[in-house]
Amino acid sequence: MKKTKVLIFMIGVSLLTTNFMGCSNSTSQKNQNNSSVENNIENNNKEVTEEKEDTKIDESTNDDQKTANDDSIIGKEVYINANPLIIREESNSNSKKVGLILKGEAVTVEEEINDDTNGHWYKISFEDTQGFISADYVVSNKYELISPEFKDLEYSAQDKKIYENNKPVKVKGVYVTKFSTVSQNFDYLIDIAEKSGINTFVIDVKDDRGEMLFYTDAANKFAPKANDNIVIKDIKAFIEKLKEHNIYAIARIVSFKDPIYGEAHPDRTIVYKDTGEIFKNSDELSWVSAYDKNLWEYNVAVAKEAAEAGFNEIQFDYVRFPASDGGKLDKVLDYRNNDNESKAKAIQEYLMYGHKELEPYEVYIGADIYGLVASVTNDMSLGQYWEAISNVVDYICPMIYPSHYANGTYEIPIPDADPYGTVFYSTKDAVRRNGNVATPAIIRPWIQDFTAPWVKGHIKYGENELKAQIKALEENGVDEYLLWNAGNKYSYEAVK
Repeated sequence: MKKTKVLIFMIGVSLLTTNFMGCSNSTSQKNQNNSSVENNIENNNKEVTEEKEDTKIDESTNDDQKTANDDSIIGKEVYINANPLIIREESNSNSKKVGLILKGEAVTVEEEINDDTNGHWYKISFEDTQGFISADYVVSNKYELISPEFKDLEYSAQDKKIYENNKPVKVKGVYVTKFSTVSQNFDYLIDIAEKSGINTFVIDVKDDRGEMLFYTDAANKFAPKANDNIVIKDIKAFIEKLKEHNIYAIARIVSFKDPIYGEAHPDRTIVYKDTGEIFKNSDELSWVSAYDKNLWEYNVAVAKEAAEAGFNEIQFDYVRFPASDGGKLDKVLDYRNNDNESKAKAIQEYLMYGHKELEPYEVYIGADIYGLVASVTNDMSLGQYWEAISNVVDYICPMIYPSHYANGTYEIPIPDADPYGTVFYSTKDAVRRNGNVATPAIIRPWIQDFTAPWVKGHIKYGENELKAQIKALEENGVDEYLLWNAGNKYSYEAVK
């Protein structure tokens, strides 16, 4: 599927406070009904012009931004710094529009035109479209693509290791609840792995309620009640069974949605400024501030015990601040931000801390993020800025469930009804954003293996819909993925 005019109507992103799970909306499929954040995006179909002030470059800040006359620009690669930028038939702003090109795309300058009447233009070719773009909205340095409010984050190359005794695999995985590990469903999961290309289980070690899969000393220290409902008594024997079946084991650790820890440390929860009341989403579960370094230590301590037990990889979920209606709730919520840091800085530093602390344990680090993060230019008021996260983890896992995108996103009338198209364009954006990163993470998306009856115009999902999503990933060069189904029933025949 090829589309030369790609326009994403998502300029005005507005998040509603919902019960949106890190890897899905809930460990219960029913809870997904009220929690589709992307379905609450306000699609602002404003006409894009070359005069959009919020993307204009300040030429005084960096010589690499300059677009003055220079014959050497011909044949050079430049990067689009507007989202999107219009391609015109001729070199003037009144000329016919022939295409659109997204921020971050690289193009080669074929001709330069600069006159007093029409201004400064470059002739370029993009996919099968040829035309002119305003030179005011391109840069020659990828760093300048970073939105100004995120430029204080860490973008230098990171030391990411490959461990000889824990070699990475091309993951084709499924989500496994802690209850599935001790029921007949676990035998079913082992069976479908042997019948298909499934080779990985992402298992709840610290779940959405803050409960442990197995007893941990970390929970005993930081939140003792988290050990009350453990289901695995001998974690090493459990991991050994996975190894016998050649299953790569990923420990899912929910980071900042933790009501058990919050109950033990109410002074660290997110609260309303005026009343001091603890903030909760529609699921009535409390959130702890991502600025809380005590919780950082707790989560990473759990991860260390999971690594010692034999898990190959740690996947941090809910690695964000709660959805706050596009940041509107920030005025009324107290995030305990004593150091006056940005949300994105807190999230990146948490992941960097985890990566450093876990390196001696020779496990890889992954982070789950909203699927839409790849397609917007900000952090969605969640603290999830693509380049900042991708640069510091081994795997970045955007949740690109078609049911979670608003109608009209990527010019698709009902994204849930077009699993191929939705995943194709979302992944295309992810790959493009990874091109801005010095040491990018491997992209390993979560894709949809469930039906979303709450979506008007939805379709039933099964083997064919899963194959369509996998095809869209492969056409973008992405060969790893994870399947989400809250009931852990999977269309395994689609996984080769």
